Amino acid sequence: MPDYTIKELMACWLSRDLADGEWVGVGANFPIPRAAGVLAHLNHGPNMTVSMGAFRANLLGVDKVMTARYFSDFRLRRWGESTVCFPIDIFCFHKLDVFFVGGLQIDAYGNTNLIGLPGEGKKFKLRGPGSIGTPTLAAVARRYYIVTENHNPRVFVEKCALISAMGYGDGTPGLRKKLNLPGSGPRYCVTSLCVFDFHPETNRMRLRSLHPGVSLDQVLDATSFKPELPEKILETEPPTDRELEILRQRVDPEGVLRS
Repeated sequence: MPDYTIKELMACWLSRDLADGEWVGVGANFPIPRAAGVLAHLNHGPNMTVSMGAFRANLLGVDKVMTARYFSDFRLRRWGESTVCFPIDIFCFHKLDVFFVGGLQIDAYGNTNLIGLPGEGKKFKLRGPGSIGTPTLAAVARRYYIVTENHNPRVFVEKCALISAMGYGDGTPGLRKKLNLPGSGPRYCVTSLCVFDFHPETNRMRLRSLHPGVSLDQVLDATSFKPELPEKILETEPPTDRELEILRQRVDPEGVLRS
């Protein structure tokens, strides 16, 4: 049995793709990306800016951050370099390097739906939290990551019923550029089973790696569309001892990612 959880694996893997000097933004109620951003900052990115809602913080001197749980806790102010009066700073959107997006639905071209699942007439059979700032952030951030703990056929669909954040639309090459979207779009989709990237020609989701112990059939059975398959499927790199030490002692001492 591995000595880490899938949530910890996801956070550690994401953290490695974040570079020093980048501005990393994380929205509300997203423990895995928050942990990934702070882990990267503490492990290899001392010059990173990590924004969590209204807070932009440098956390290098902080013993225990507890960011995995306390997103809106006023105690985060003790570590803040600045606090903005509105949680979404519309004047700085264009400077954001990295963002993270989730979804009630995620489709084959990286479009996501946080709005809800339509029912009969104008009613929803399931309401989501709403898109809030994700349409803009997914459009302008230099890149973003789709992250979900729920990998099943209801989430991974061929086409989203509604789109709150556009990935690659219908897959048409150059569509984002044609629409004058400055950001490059989703880079990876990280789930509880695997990591997807996107085929450079079709823009369709492509299986990059399987998490340890997960089979290809498990992923295909949990996905309503057929993803692109590479010649060689990698295994997702597990957390290192150093990453787990920082994660458990400083980033997530309460064990949110171990629950």
